[in-house]
Amino acid sequence: MMTYLKSAFAGLALAGLGFGAAADEIVVGGKNFTEQQLLSAITEQLLAGHGFEVDNVAGMGSAAVRQAMENGQIDVYWEYTGTSLITYNKVEGRFTADETYAKVKELDAKVGIVWLNPSAANNTYALAMRKDDAAAKGIATLSDLSARVNGEGDLVFASNAEFYARPDGLKPLQEAYGFEFGRSNVKRMDSGLVYQALKDAQVDVGLVFATDGRIPAFDFVVLADDKGYFPAYSLAPVVRAEVLEANPKLAELLNAMAAKLDDATMAALNARVDVEKVSVENVAAEFLKAQGLI
Repeated sequence: MMTYLKSAFAGLALAGLGFGAAADEIVVGGKNFTEQQLLSAITEQLLAGHGFEVDNVAGMGSAAVRQAMENGQIDVYWEYTGTSLITYNKVEGRFTADETYAKVKELDAKVGIVWLNPSAANNTYALAMRKDDAAAKGIATLSDLSARVNGEGDLVFASNAEFYARPDGLKPLQEAYGFEFGRSNVKRMDSGLVYQALKDAQVDVGLVFATDGRIPAFDFVVLADDKGYFPAYSLAPVVRAEVLEANPKLAELLNAMAAKLDDATMAALNARVDVEKVSVENVAAEFLKAQGLI
């Protein structure tokens, strides 16, 4: 995989030469964390396996990858609906997953970005418990959690400081579900420490990201958000409109890939890299072969 600097230079060179949609090469973008590195590697190998020349731009920040697409320096990457809605388009309010997708599809079309089919993967905030403990306590949903907290008041919750304090964080979540952890029942810590504290039974419930690889690795279960409190961060491929018009096969290939992704699949792929220390390139190749995509 190319370094960010080398790949970014290549993307700039393409744009500077004015190749655009007529370029033989598809430039794949990606952000700077494991899930995005995996998605860019899978996309690179998928497209290369179907005859495209591909340049993989890895390790970009969220704002940088969006700007690069708007500027024509990258052609394809995987984005989260909530990120586009809230961060890029500055839209406020509460929307269902379908409404969020429809809104960003409409808004981003105005800047030449096409949203292809969304996957079933949703990398949003979530609350998790140890699987055996959740089953023993009869907790499968956040409503179940609410009933337990209101009835027993014995559960200890671990959260990062941001979610604890943010205006769309813990307090409104508790209001939406009608419960409240006691002050002494909330432990604030760095996000990474939440997973270890939950694994070691130092706490009973932890704030996680739904597709984090440590969820399956540590045998956690994500509690269903049965009232739809958390914003949707559905994962989908986005493509520059002129590139898609010139290469319509991209839609078929990327939609087929999207259909293979859900929370459990992404978490397992992330775990292969972050927990088992397998290379991103090898995990990408394994996935494509297992799913029959190449």
